[in-house]
Amino acid sequence: MNLKELSELLGLSQTTVSRALNGYPEVSEKTRIRVVEAAREHNYSPNSRATGLATGRAMVIGHVIPLSARHEIVNPVFGDFVAGALQTYSQNNYDMMFAHAVDGGEAEIYKSLYNRRVVDGVVLQGPKVVEPRIKALRDLGIPFVVHGRSSAEHGPYPWVDVDNTRSFRRATEFLIDLGHRRIALINGLEDMDFAMRRRKGYEDAMAAANLPLNPDLMFTEEMTEVAGHHAARDMLRMETPPTAFMVSSMISAIGVRRAIEEAGLKMARDVSVIAHDDDLSYLKNGQDVPIFTATRSSVRHAGEIAAQILIDRINNPQLAPQTRMLEAEIVVGRSTGPGPER
Repeated sequence: MNLKELSELLGLSQTTVSRALNGYPEVSEKTRIRVVEAAREHNYSPNSRATGLATGRAMVIGHVIPLSARHEIVNPVFGDFVAGALQTYSQNNYDMMFAHAVDGGEAEIYKSLYNRRVVDGVVLQGPKVVEPRIKALRDLGIPFVVHGRSSAEHGPYPWVDVDNTRSFRRATEFLIDLGHRRIALINGLEDMDFAMRRRKGYEDAMAAANLPLNPDLMFTEEMTEVAGHHAARDMLRMETPPTAFMVSSMISAIGVRRAIEEAGLKMARDVSVIAHDDDLSYLKNGQDVPIFTATRSSVRHAGEIAAQILIDRINNPQLAPQTRMLEAEIVVGRSTGPGPER
């Protein structure tokens, strides 16, 4: 059964049927229930092209990816976020589109896609501490949602984020409670908002425990295995090396573990490590017992939530910007043990 046949069966216009199936607020709840039940009974599954023709929408969400070698978007986290978003898109009969832009040129791409009615909204990922793309999207009037936040942006905008400051503060406190005093931070690029917030959580915990902040024990770089390895290797060669590491990603933490082993040390017994785990599909933190003690938050789940926030915004442009703060849990694995103070 196609949209026309379902509409004729119900005695409604194709536009009304399509709007009812896509949750438009101007369709009454009684009509929506009637349409949904009829669609289910007759095994009707709308395709995005037909829905777009009936509603005047593209039924496509855009993801604009900056072309940069030094950008946190080139990370497996991106794939899991997109997989979660795609699940929500499919449930709401939306497709996904990727476009690329040189760094700083994203606003023109957003404008072009929206003006040509190629997309109905866009997802902004990898926000920086100072993020001009948010203001550009707001000024253009394009429905959007941000995966993360921008500390320098004070106007209202829709976002989904993890409480990075709280999670890294709690994890650093965990290491301090174990007796560690020389705790190193291996972070992402700190012009990225999430990395700045994680550093703040680490610094807050150290300050609360009256522990000095040593610049030599704080490292910021692209979150790769090699960067984690090199940073940990150099720190472990110090006259007074760290006894524990706070690491911003599982990928970097693998490099940290390699450096520990190369130094003839054993993780947990000699050096403790806590990583942030995005619960990635293809990079699991062990099986029954986690390899790393970690702050864990599913980036795939964040993608599902962000996509729904954006679709709600597209369906109801008058809706106030929705925000969602996710909490990271601390999972205890095989990478932490008592510090020398114990």
